[in-house]
Amino acid sequence: MKKNSLVAALLAALLMPCSASAAERLTVLLDWFINPDHGPLYVAQERGYFKAAGLLVEFKAPADPNAPPKLVAAGKADLAISYQPQLHIQADRGLPLVRIATLVATPLNSLVVLKEGPIKSVRDLKGKKVGFSVGGFEDALLSAMLARQGMTLKDIELINVNFALSPALISGKVDAVIGAFRNFELNQLDLKGRAGRAFYVEEEGVPAYDELIVVANQKDLGRPALKKFVAALEAGVQYLINHPKKSWDLFIKGREKLDDELNRLAWRDTLPRFALRPGALSTERYEAFAKFLKKQGIVKKTPPVETYATELR
Repeated sequence: MKKNSLVAALLAALLMPCSASAAERLTVLLDWFINPDHGPLYVAQERGYFKAAGLLVEFKAPADPNAPPKLVAAGKADLAISYQPQLHIQADRGLPLVRIATLVATPLNSLVVLKEGPIKSVRDLKGKKVGFSVGGFEDALLSAMLARQGMTLKDIELINVNFALSPALISGKVDAVIGAFRNFELNQLDLKGRAGRAFYVEEEGVPAYDELIVVANQKDLGRPALKKFVAALEAGVQYLINHPKKSWDLFIKGREKLDDELNRLAWRDTLPRFALRPGALSTERYEAFAKFLKKQGIVKKTPPVETYATELR
């Protein structure tokens, strides 16, 4: 009874009407163009959860995907959607960024090959061509996966295919690609009639991590608006999980160009990966991944987690 009363009180407070004039504005920079990974954000927006919490939230897609965290660090935006691995690198470089919530709580990154091809295990990559789009982090993932098989990056040929991962694989330009998102590239290959096989990084020697997170500037942690944002986001993801079809309709409302088969399949495959408690933080998980990045030579130091990730209370 006490638990039910607390939940009712939280929802009542969250949904209490708030006038537009009193609403606090928040600018949220996305990591990329709008896609199903952002589902809880848009459901919370369309359901009015941000407005009910006294917030006027504006989402902006970036011209440069690398820019959003830097703009937040510079005080030119309130929040940014980013990635846990990148946050560790930014913390190592001294950027005043801190994770306040999680959108996608599992890795999406994977190593993908054609299912019909000769590669049945990571060991079969020896002497093969592997395409990538983002240097540094992706080859670090691949290096760890190869190490479990007694191999190194010298045993393969790395080829930069930019963001044309699926086309490079289908055309035979490469034998495998690293950096393929399991909720997109696998579906894209299926739609092209060329089924893919994924090797999941967290099953091949890489510690689990949060794929998509929300970052703020450290100086803003005392703002009540941030806690309200996370609470509204949680209400959004709960509605999405309970009502996936209605949530899809909310997601594409006014964005009909997103209503295609690839996005529908990606929506289906992303649903179980959304963080059900966006504000919750596993310090141990962040520590483990920081140690992994240091071992791979991606970061030089591992500062205390509380300096770059927090659970707002």
